Amino acid sequence: MSEQNGLPTGKHTLVEEGTEFKGSLSSKCPIVVMGKVEGEVSGPVIHVTASGVIAGNVKVKELQSAGEVAGEVEADAVRISGKVRDKTVIRARSLEVSLTSSKGGMEVVFGECELSVGDEPNKEAAIAAASSAAPVEPAQAAKPAEARPAQQAPGKKGDAPAKAEGDDEGGGGGGKRRRATQPPPMS
Repeated sequence: MSEQNGLPTGKHTLVEEGTEFKGSLSSKCPIVVMGKVEGEVSGPVIHVTASGVIAGNVKVKELQSAGEVAGEVEADAVRISGKVRDKTVIRARSLEVSLTSSKGGMEVVFGECELSVGDEPNKEAAIAAASSAAPVEPAQAAKPAEARPAQQAPGKKGDAPAKAEGDDEGGGGGGKRRRATQPPPMS
């Protein structure tokens, strides 16, 4: 499919400006919406012009919209430069949002909507990735616990002054960050 002025050339399904279509629309060639389409829509590509509105369940490989989108959209690629109505759900592998000039300013309008971008998570792959991650070394996990005995409540008899991590006795802190006392523990 080649394009001229952002619209497909050659064979395509056209919903002209001033036309309202309600129901189920399925096409094997690109769909251009200049009017209003409500219902179930499927095809390879849907192009909604600035005057167009598409609302309902939309399943396509690619959606390009300079107009208004509402409902549930499932696509591989979505390019939006118009309006997205409230309660709209967009699921896509890639989402591109472009600013358009409106009333002297640049804007894209999103109502209350849900956007899901990227591949749908695979539970097995997530579990495998989590289990293959390097476990935290026990020595690293123990460092905060070793510092706690130095944070004793002030005023107890027999207390030794608190030492900062890294003070002699092999603290291993590198000596860069030293503190003579620790603040009292928060309750």
